[in-house]
Amino acid sequence: MDAAAREMLRERTSRSGDWMLADLLRAKADRQLSVSVILPAQNEESTVGPIVEAIRGSFIDAPGSPLVDELLVLDSGSTDSTAAVATRAGARVTHRDEVLPRIPTVSGKGEAMWRALAATSGDLVVFVDADLRSFNPSYITGLLGPLLTNPGIHLVKAVYERPLHHEGGVSAAGGGRVTELVARPLLNLYWPSLAGVIQPLAGEYAARRGLLEQLPFPCGYGVEFALLVDTAETVGVGGIAQVDLGVRLHRHHQDLRLGRMSAEILQTAWSRLDSAGHLRRDAGIGTTLSQFEQTGAATAAGYTVTTHDVAGLERPPLRTVPEYRASRVPRLLPGRSQPT
Repeated sequence: MDAAAREMLRERTSRSGDWMLADLLRAKADRQLSVSVILPAQNEESTVGPIVEAIRGSFIDAPGSPLVDELLVLDSGSTDSTAAVATRAGARVTHRDEVLPRIPTVSGKGEAMWRALAATSGDLVVFVDADLRSFNPSYITGLLGPLLTNPGIHLVKAVYERPLHHEGGVSAAGGGRVTELVARPLLNLYWPSLAGVIQPLAGEYAARRGLLEQLPFPCGYGVEFALLVDTAETVGVGGIAQVDLGVRLHRHHQDLRLGRMSAEILQTAWSRLDSAGHLRRDAGIGTTLSQFEQTGAATAAGYTVTTHDVAGLERPPLRTVPEYRASRVPRLLPGRSQPT
């Protein structure tokens, strides 16, 4: 793990409990910032209502100044009652087709996020997945904390444990399959300074509008990966922080869908490389893989990091090795010609 990645773990990783509402309200007032919370949603009628109610009750309708000024559910073509449930719970609901109508819509999470950004106005923007079954108001204060208190931070990613529920029980860290098999190896290989990002594909994150307005949004599942690496390219890794939100429970996708997600992330990553497979601004590649386990307090977020050497050592064709060629000459099989 390189120095930039270690610095992120040491200096810019915190817990949601580190950020108190009263402190954030003062910082918001001092800096005269506004906050928008966005829930991209498609067929989330069973979960979107409680999330909206929790945000309204804690940060909009609560006595005193609001921490959240705008709460939008962007309906990404739902065929169930997502829009009606979210409206009853107190959110402003906008269908994706209503935003920037001159531009034909396509399906995809990134598309919904891009249009939601266009439909809101807050200086700070918080994205929250609408399928969460573990949402807690501390998600909002945790993600906003670094942005409200440090003007040098531009993007805040969530950290969490993602248990996988299955017929045989629960796997404590089994819910991040695409992260561990696709996203993390890509980051360690091509963007080693981002190896300290524990959950690169987290759907919960916050950013400054001024940053998001500069970045392209892949329309599909590559959006989280793209926003992370493009932020590092635009403002530097030092502009990224992460906050541990605890445990994240949500619906899990089947392997076929995970395969499609993986393909979109790979396409997003490779579109940021040159024709030779190098970063456009840096020809070097990483030779280690850093992995995280929630087994102690070795980092600010309570994760232990283990770094493995994955340098791709490769042997040459045997026919190019002089010692091998020499050893083969006297041991030719009958009827075989001299090797060339």
